[in-house]
Amino acid sequence: METKKDETRENPRPHAVRHYTAKEIAQMWNLSADTVIRILESEPGVIVLSERRKGSISRRQYRTLRIPEFVVERVHRRLSVR
Repeated sequence: METKKDETRENPRPHAVRHYTAKEIAQMWNLSADTVIRILESEPGVIVLSERRKGSISRRQYRTLRIPEFVVERVHRRLSVR
């Protein structure tokens, strides 16, 4: 897994921190889970697992996000400044 210098500086052991789901953050921030996903899916440090269901007629892509605590804090600070 590739990490950027910012992430290492924020937390030298990113695997050892609490990881949140989009639903958990949505409840904390009083937003929808879809909005949280749109905000966080391209943030450095976020783990995105995606899957297309084989044999399904639908082309819907399923994504699971796991957002480390330091990313949640960084984004919240950035959004709060506005």
